[in-house]
Amino acid sequence: MELEGKIAVVTGGASGIGQNLAERFHTEGAAHVVVVDRDEDGAKAVAGSVGGTGVGCDVTDEAAIADIVATTEKDIGPIGLFVSNAGYVTLGGLEAPVDDLNRMFEVHVLAHLYAARAVIPHMVDRGEGYLLNTASAAGLLSQFGSLHYTITKHAAVALAEWVAITHGHQGIKVSVLCPQAVHTNIGPNSPDADRMVGTGADVAGADGTLTPDAVSDTVIEALREERFHVLPHEDVAEYVKRKGADVDRWIGGMQRWQNSMFPPDQHPATWLTGA
Repeated sequence: MELEGKIAVVTGGASGIGQNLAERFHTEGAAHVVVVDRDEDGAKAVAGSVGGTGVGCDVTDEAAIADIVATTEKDIGPIGLFVSNAGYVTLGGLEAPVDDLNRMFEVHVLAHLYAARAVIPHMVDRGEGYLLNTASAAGLLSQFGSLHYTITKHAAVALAEWVAITHGHQGIKVSVLCPQAVHTNIGPNSPDADRMVGTGADVAGADGTLTPDAVSDTVIEALREERFHVLPHEDVAEYVKRKGADVDRWIGGMQRWQNSMFPPDQHPATWLTGA
């Protein structure tokens, strides 16, 4: 897929990866970029910088997402690329409240579902369209110290796989973005930001923390090649191969790595029992 002349919608677009993608799509010649974020002022600021449209929206509101798609299709033009990108991270294990899991599931999974349900019928009518869903390397592997993040990011990858398999013959292309650590505000905005610093939850940065620019470079390349996995950290592909080749060995290695990252009194295994 080439971005030139396409209309793109980017959720979570007021900052971080979403902002950088919106700016990069404009540079690549996108006809128009619709920037969506619950931070309406931020969305409008980013949109203004690229001559696009900024919309305030909570991505867990299915009616609002459907309205954005319908309004864009009617007033601006056909959506060629929908980027479902909003997300956040927390720290917690088996003891973490189920309500927190449900909220994260809404943002990391249902938001992708709502976007697909709203935009795919339009794309199918035209015989083409592209979805880019942001997940995480944690969705292919795991995330020390964050049960909810691991569960929901795995589900996000599974949803993207299902859409790609089911709607591919109708001209629908799907990519899933699975980075490790990126310099964004996802960590500082987390309700558990202070607890994460200096713990094994920082393990995502073990292979380096990329800039949003570097992530966008990989996204543009993957879209051109229409690759399903978008892996800004190249090592992730090798980790996925190792997991698939011998999952028991992989789990053993992850256990040892986790034990080396957390002091015994801060280990996730203690969060439920206190010992």
